[in-house]
Amino acid sequence: MKSINKLLAVAVMAASAPLTVMTASAEDFNYVADHFADIEVLRYQVPDFDNLSLRQKKLVYYLTEAALSGRDILFDQNCKYNLKIRQTLEAIYRNYRGAADDKDFQAFTTYLKQVWFANGIHHHYSTDKFTPAFSREFFEKQVRAIPAAKLPLCDGQTAEGLIAELVPVIFDPTVLPKRVNQAEGADLIVTSANNFYEGVTQAEVENYYNALKDTTDLTPISYGLNSRVVKRDGKVTEDVYKIGGVYSAAISRICYYLDQAAKYAESEEQRRHINKLIEYYATGDLRLFDEYSILWARDTASKVDFINGFIESYGDPLGMKGSWESIVNFKNEAASHRTEVLSSNAQWFEDHSPVDPRFRKDVVKGVSAKVITAAILAGDSYPATPIGINLPNANWIRAAHGSKSVTIENITDAYDKASHGNGFNEEFVIDQPTRDLMDKYLFITDNLHTDLHECLGHGSGRLLPGVDPDALKAHGSTLEETRADLFALYYLADPKLIELGLLDNPEAYKAEYYKYMLNGMMTQLMRIEPGKDIEEAHMRNRKLIAEWAYDHGKKNKVVELKKIKGKTYLKINDYEKLRDLFGQLLREIQRIKSEGDYNAGRDLVEKYAVKVDQKLHREVLDRYARLNIAPYKGFVNPIYTPVLDGDGEIVDVKVTYGEGYIDQMLRYSRDYSPLTK
Repeated sequence: MKSINKLLAVAVMAASAPLTVMTASAEDFNYVADHFADIEVLRYQVPDFDNLSLRQKKLVYYLTEAALSGRDILFDQNCKYNLKIRQTLEAIYRNYRGAADDKDFQAFTTYLKQVWFANGIHHHYSTDKFTPAFSREFFEKQVRAIPAAKLPLCDGQTAEGLIAELVPVIFDPTVLPKRVNQAEGADLIVTSANNFYEGVTQAEVENYYNALKDTTDLTPISYGLNSRVVKRDGKVTEDVYKIGGVYSAAISRICYYLDQAAKYAESEEQRRHINKLIEYYATGDLRLFDEYSILWARDTASKVDFINGFIESYGDPLGMKGSWESIVNFKNEAASHRTEVLSSNAQWFEDHSPVDPRFRKDVVKGVSAKVITAAILAGDSYPATPIGINLPNANWIRAAHGSKSVTIENITDAYDKASHGNGFNEEFVIDQPTRDLMDKYLFITDNLHTDLHECLGHGSGRLLPGVDPDALKAHGSTLEETRADLFALYYLADPKLIELGLLDNPEAYKAEYYKYMLNGMMTQLMRIEPGKDIEEAHMRNRKLIAEWAYDHGKKNKVVELKKIKGKTYLKINDYEKLRDLFGQLLREIQRIKSEGDYNAGRDLVEKYAVKVDQKLHREVLDRYARLNIAPYKGFVNPIYTPVLDGDGEIVDVKVTYGEGYIDQMLRYSRDYSPLTK
């Protein structure tokens, strides 16, 4: 570790003074922080933080600083122009001297908020490039009015040069139109605007990694997870994310705070995996990432936990490159009872799965699960965030060493409280008995669905020997989410959950079944622009399941779409048969994954998950418009302020709420932007 600590020592770590924000009581807590375009930004509470020990509070504090220090990385990964555009937009906002009610300025402010929310110029979900509603002339005039020292100019660039560089990227819809292109038949690398690749084609990338892979290796590294693929002098190569490599300034700062956090680790086991993560960041060696992942998965005793790194690959059309993210959290002891019950019965669920026994695990190892309280969200988990996580992603680590699964209940609680009284159920749910069932049971069954999805679904099943984990290529993410959702849906209706005491009513699962089918077939369409296909992996997953079940249950009218007073409603006639259909599809999806059957997987996705009924889509959009419900939600973070004694020692850490969305984004750009200094 000596050489790593030397690298850390040279990193500049000037921590800015934290803001002081008034906290709010639970009774008057304001969940809504902002609302713009198709976004509602919420706040979340961090219950029981004050009950942590001082050592745990210090650990959380330094881990949150490490999390926030990686913000610039994701912006740059999403598109190579994002950091320069963000800096320019923020300079305009800070230096604007015109009327606040000017239409161009108001449209500009909305665009800036969208860029912050999406960590770049492409929508966080559809990945389409934003269309600015302000004029090009407004943009150019504002840039010219800003002193050169306040603009992100480099290599002798002038303001006019900056304008010439950025105007096509911002205003021309044909330039970098799609961050992640999943269109069948296209070159997914050339036509995607992300910054994972430079000057290479899809065929060149696939050939490059195929040449590296050893199909006999039973413990393969996650090839390409932490690198950018480029072509130099006609040769394809990788530039690795590490200290001294790509993103060095940000990674050095992350490692500094990880090193500080390690001093307050709850156990030697936790300290080891933090130090192993630092070692991996210092070298970029993916074998060390696997070693870290194994140590992290084994640490199930620590109350405070975190993820930090290049992890999920949804931002890469080939599903290989990891986007940077971090979540710091601590265990919700009371709510974790249900996940602990599920994980302790993991073998029963695996043994009774409806999939072919050839694809089941003989022995389920190391499945741990808990409900957590998020303390901070960062990178690809901010402002939009998952509600559940199951890691590590490597199949062989899951099989040999287990995995950790979490449900983030203070986030689901914030969603639930912010949605009360929004009129959704009255508009879209077919009748009062179904609405009553959802009011009573949807919160618990939704959380249980997440528990089952993350805790058992992702960890279930196995690949046959010799099957490439990347065999499903561009459709891998969609099919994996489909598999985990189906596992959860199938077991949510199982009497075993009543036997285990996780539900008190055998009818409760119907609340989640109805919501899931309604969302997959209808209401998630509010997130799609008219005429567009569905491209995001989770949306494709939900549509695939719902449409497949609807199609295969037509003969017996298991599920219907009914017209009532000119509006379309979902009606489920036979919940038990619907469960059987979920089991049938789970069996086929597991076969596809276990055998690496790309063609069968592609056919399912293209038939059921992509195309949109335009007439139904228009109806859904019109009905949503009357409700004024934002299709997408995300969060601002709380603020953690260390309390110091006369000697500069931390004697407490206070958590406060109430910071506005704009204020938080500008503060983060000021204090956590090591790649733009």
